[in-house]
Amino acid sequence: MENIVGDIAQVKYALDTFYFLVSGALVMWMAAGFAMLEAGLVRSKNTTEILTKNITLYAVACVMYLLVGYNIMYPSEAISAYIPGMSFLLGDENTVEAVLAGGDDAPYYSVRSDFFFQVVFVATAMSIVSGAVAERMKLWAFLSFAVVMTGFIYPVEGYWKWGGGFLDELGFNDFAGSGIVHMAGASAALAGVLLLGPRAGKYGPKGEINPIPGANLPLATLGTFILWLGWFGFNGGSELKLSDVGEANAVAQIFVNTNAAAAGGVVAALIAARLLFGKADLTMTLNGALAGLVAITAEPLTPSPGMATVIGMVGGVLVVFAIIFLDKIRIDDPVGAISVHGVVGMWGLLAVPLTNSEATFMAQLAGLGTIFFWVFITSFITWFIIKLIFGLRVSEEEEYNGVDLSECGMEAYPEFGNK
Repeated sequence: MENIVGDIAQVKYALDTFYFLVSGALVMWMAAGFAMLEAGLVRSKNTTEILTKNITLYAVACVMYLLVGYNIMYPSEAISAYIPGMSFLLGDENTVEAVLAGGDDAPYYSVRSDFFFQVVFVATAMSIVSGAVAERMKLWAFLSFAVVMTGFIYPVEGYWKWGGGFLDELGFNDFAGSGIVHMAGASAALAGVLLLGPRAGKYGPKGEINPIPGANLPLATLGTFILWLGWFGFNGGSELKLSDVGEANAVAQIFVNTNAAAAGGVVAALIAARLLFGKADLTMTLNGALAGLVAITAEPLTPSPGMATVIGMVGGVLVVFAIIFLDKIRIDDPVGAISVHGVVGMWGLLAVPLTNSEATFMAQLAGLGTIFFWVFITSFITWFIIKLIFGLRVSEEEEYNGVDLSECGMEAYPEFGNK
């Protein structure tokens, strides 16, 4: 009997580890989604540079989180509930003896699988920044910020909740990261955009708002579908476990709610755009899907599918008005990242108490404010230092010609260039 119990424990450990790894792989695929979305929403002369940013930021996130970020976010010994500890590289893996010991403290997935799942989250947060500062930021300034964001800024606020810090003690709820990942990325992006300024020609001297269409809407649509698919790993994997009936049912509920919220966001954004503009605006519809996904990420388990749809629909309407508002106050975000991940991320956090009886609006507001101010202030300081050292913005001539040539020395579509 003891051998059978031990074998079952090992099989469950293997299954949960495998589920964690597959979920992480789905989230990693979101990097491709961000790359395609952003490449579709920028002008063709800036495509190579945005793709370079996306693949490189993923690599920088992996290196920095491996080197120091993971141990800041999940320290073996924290200094306090506010200050995490700091060590380098990964610790030891779980032993068979620890798994077989049983009890509440027995590990049920591999340490390495946990790292892999967490590292793709930090890359997601950094991907949000990429689109918001597109078409006018220096590549190396952006990558310098990525080092600080993924190695230090993100892990600290992640520790405050997911690592057992003071936000966790306050009762703040953020199941898969509407605030910790999405709003954090948007807060960092907002700080950068404020220092960077709008693209040349975006706003006129008399308050005019000049549309700057993206070059490839099929790519942007493909990117949105990839992100939608990856989100099942993002939210589903955050359940952390699959190997019993209750957990399997929970994962299925999360998948259904995630899908329902995205669908609700699409429908609501499409209708809102039709009422406001008289047309079915594809870019607003795409952002509506992402808004629904961001909104449900803070709590994808406790809502009913109908309520998840409503939460997504509110996100879809919010993102349309947020994009319009940011344009009116001359905050230039080429892909709508600040609206999708920031404004709707806030909504996602505040929606948690509507279905989760253990959550309170006060705790959610405390977490929202803490994450926003921490990330915005530290990011603003980091961006400002980078601006003093390297400069943030390319020259007017480089911006006019496109950053593909000035930053990367090649065009994404050379056959369409001047012969």
